[in-house]
Order: sequence, then structure tokens, then C-alpha cells
Amino acid sequence: MRITVERAILFRALAHVQSVVERRNTIPILANVLIAAQEGALHLTATDMEIAMVEEVPGVRVDRPGRCTAPAATLYEIVRKLPEGATIQFDQAGGDAPLALRAGRFQTSLAVLPVEDFPSMTEGKLPHRFSLPAAQLRDLVDRTRFAISTEETRYYLNGIYLHATESEGTPVLRAVATDGHRLARVEQPLPEGAAGMPGVIIPRKTVNELRKLAEETQDEVTIRLSDTKIRFEVGTVQLTSKLIDGTFPEYERVIPRGNDKVLRVSKKAFADAVGRVAAISSERSRPVKLSLDRNHLLLSAASPDQGQAQEELDQEVVQYEASPIEIGFQARYLNDITDLVEEQVEFRFADGSAPTVVTDVAKPEALYVLMPMRV
Repeated sequence: MRITVERAILFRALAHVQSVVERRNTIPILANVLIAAQEGALHLTATDMEIAMVEEVPGVRVDRPGRCTAPAATLYEIVRKLPEGATIQFDQAGGDAPLALRAGRFQTSLAVLPVEDFPSMTEGKLPHRFSLPAAQLRDLVDRTRFAISTEETRYYLNGIYLHATESEGTPVLRAVATDGHRLARVEQPLPEGAAGMPGVIIPRKTVNELRKLAEETQDEVTIRLSDTKIRFEVGTVQLTSKLIDGTFPEYERVIPRGNDKVLRVSKKAFADAVGRVAAISSERSRPVKLSLDRNHLLLSAASPDQGQAQEELDQEVVQYEASPIEIGFQARYLNDITDLVEEQVEFRFADGSAPTVVTDVAKPEALYVLMPMRV
């Protein structure tokens, strides 16, 4: 194999694929990237056996087609440190011959591993296909991924549950995530082709890689899936992932329907106040108590070591007409939600110990549930 490529083009592609590679693995070939050159085309592939990313690299001169593997992290670091505008030449004689890399006066050779050992994850049928604008996909991910569980024993919560369903008689595509303490549910109109899709749980790592790819485009993202695998086609990149083999809980059961105490408050005023009063506590959970009366909200926090803090918000930014209530939440959980709200956030309470429903007044298609805590 002999190819010539511009540094900027190669660096962008390597930045994508090398992030899939697991730094700590016991299978040497998984630390490598597969470099495949055909007439007029170069493809880079990386996998950790759960996710595979394939990127087509444009603008490559292929003098001699071929395939080889090379250490992904090392290759990425070399290309990253080459000067902008550099032209890179790869030369590999085949078999176990090293991969020679030249750029200007710099040259190196990298050990390769057999191409035959590189696993393939891109095979198999994916019968369901639909597309979403990248902006809509980013919205689905951003409004749910913060609630993904990191508890490995409840593996079926370690991702986003994506499925087709109905909301008030209208077909929707819905994304849900929960860690048992909070729940995020976001929906959008059901795209054409998604009606027959199975409900699938997309793993956390896949979600994070997808979000990075979706950030770089404004085009449509094509989604293909089966019961066990999903593929996202973002520009010249294909991200294929196994799905979590488990049953997502019946989340609708934990969404309260009768919460009748309604608080509407300015997102900025509320988030700023939460941040200030929570600063008094060094605890990771940083509980904040909300004391509500008519058009009045008092936020408070206390720490055995640091003291206590409180801040009042009044009718300039608070709308609350129900009976008085006191309820506590983790400050971090409150901030995770308010970060996603545009201007005004709505809380619906039942009492001080029941789950609370939170929505963005401007975007009711996103719904959140928070479990309170004792303060």
C-alpha cells in the first residue's frame, strides 16, 4: 500500500475513529486502526467489539492499493504533532512489513498486526431505516443523556431507550433515559420509515460518540437498525454499535399524573440561586431545599462544616398559587435540567416526598421526573 494525503484531512478522520479505541484492552488488535486503500478511496476503521467507526477519507492519492493496521493512538499523536499544511505519505509492503510514514523531513515506521485479526462489526442486515436532521438528533441526545445510569449492575439503564410510540394520538419518536433518581423523556414527530422499528437501548459510549459526530454537520443523519445493532451514517462516517440486550423498565408508571402544585420560575434566576446556596456544602449530593409559598420561593442549604445559606426569589420571577410546600433535591440534578431550559422552568409537585415533574415551558415535548431527597 502506498498513499499520499493532506495532514488536515487525515487528522480529522483519525480524531473520529481513534476515540472509539479502548485504551485498556487485552486484545492487541483492538488498539489498532485498519487502513484500507482502494482506487481513489481510503477508509479508516476502529472498533472495541461493541462499537465500530468507519470513515471515508476524501482527497487521497492511492498509488498502490492495500490494507494494513497500525497503532491508533500512536498514529493519531504523530499526525496531530505534524505541522499544518504537511503532506503525509504512507508506504507498506504488505504482510508484517512495518508501515513507513513520511512528512517533509520527518519519517517513522510503525509495527503492524495482521489484517486478518481485525474484527468486523459492520456485517448483518439492518432492516429498519429512517433519517433525522442532525439538529433534531442533537436535541434528543442532549435532553436525555445526562440521566443515563452509570451503575453497571443495572446495565439496561446504561443507555438511551429509543422507540416509536404515540403521544395523545400522534405518532412520535421518543427517547428516554433514567438512573432511578431522575428520568428524562423527549419526543419528536415520528420520521418516515421509523413506524415499525423495535424499541432499542443505545449504549452510553455510542451516544457520546454520536453526539460528537452530530455536532459537525447540519445534514440529515441516516439511522439503520435491527433488534441487536444500530448504525448512524453521518456524512462520510458510519458508526455501528451493538445494542444493550435488556428490557427497559415501564417508565410511564413512574411519571406522576396528578401533581397539582405548579411552580413557574425564571430559569436564570433559579439556576443562579441554586448554584450560590449549594456552594456552602462540600457533599457530592449537595442537597438544596425549596420552601414555597404564594409567589415566593426560598432556597436553602446547610453543611455541618461550612454553615448555611439561603436566597429568596419573589413574584418578579416566581409564579406559585398553591398551598405551602417544602421539598429537597440534589443541586446537580436541578442544574442538569435547568441547563436545558430556555427561559422558564415549570415544576409540578404533589407533596414533599413524591416524584416531581419538570418541564421547559417553551418546549413541553421534553419532560423530566425528579425524586426528592430529605434535607
